[in-house]
Amino acid sequence: MRLRVRWSTVVVLVLTVGLLWLFLKDIDPGEMWRAMAHAHPGLILAAVAATMMTYVFRAIRWRVLLEPIGPTEFRTALRTTIIGFALLFLLPARIGEVVRPYLLARKHGLNATSTFATVVIERLLDVVTVLLLFALAIPLAGVPVGREVRLAGLIAAASAVVALVGLFILAGHPERLARWIAALSRWLPERIGTTLTHLARTFAEGLLVMRNPAHLGLAMLWSLPLWSSIALDIWLTTLAFDLTLPIIGSFLVMGYLTVGVSVPTPGGTGSFHYFYQVAMTTLFGADATVAAAAAIVLHAVSFVPVTILGLVYMWQDGLTLAGLKGMRPAAVESEEGRVG
Repeated sequence: MRLRVRWSTVVVLVLTVGLLWLFLKDIDPGEMWRAMAHAHPGLILAAVAATMMTYVFRAIRWRVLLEPIGPTEFRTALRTTIIGFALLFLLPARIGEVVRPYLLARKHGLNATSTFATVVIERLLDVVTVLLLFALAIPLAGVPVGREVRLAGLIAAASAVVALVGLFILAGHPERLARWIAALSRWLPERIGTTLTHLARTFAEGLLVMRNPAHLGLAMLWSLPLWSSIALDIWLTTLAFDLTLPIIGSFLVMGYLTVGVSVPTPGGTGSFHYFYQVAMTTLFGADATVAAAAAIVLHAVSFVPVTILGLVYMWQDGLTLAGLKGMRPAAVESEEGRVG
């Protein structure tokens, strides 16, 4: 039988292997393991605590975004957030981004598509916050960066703000979205066009929070401690390896890591490590081997605890990876059922 391999799988494999090679090509394995053995365990445990706090802040912010759609419980928001992020690290195609709102919507009887729209807003708030903090840290971190980096930071931050304003305007005038979708639907089969129109309408309902400046402002405020706790995780783990990193500089490293995790490698393997190493060696003059050891531990701190806790929550709720993979099409089918 002929073996069929999807191009996306090949691309992911090439990216992962290539970035791991770049990460390890000049590394002395013995020195790297010695650096890991001499890391300060207390600081690493503190970094784990900081990492887990980010999910508390995510759950609080998510409830702010969900408030215009319907009431939710903090416990459910926290558990589904942790399960969703665990799935992001365990399964391909960012299934966790779809399963997380679907689980919460099913628990509280909310519209799944509207709930998913709040996840889109979350991502936009994340991008805006990271870019603004990155741009702010460039002149304050006291490290030599080129004019191009400064300009890129300012442009990226300005672009993120413009995107946020644009989505705010779109949410305030959902009829525009409806008109665009209606025009597109004329070229599609009737059932698909009807379903697409319904999804657009419910998605616009999910953007209700964007029409309320108070909700949006509060969600943006919660984004600051959220990403500050991530920066604290980076700073504590880096200090555990006796590397020099001013706390404001952790926002610069965070910007590099955000680019790294956007590369579609499994669980950030290779991409996370390489971009941390580049940030530390280029901006702060760190030894490449010690930076490599810190990158491996930071990756574990960032991914392993939440994945374990997510699996525990899944076991408690009677959920399986196979069953959750099937929830993505189930969410779509449930929305189509509402149309019919």
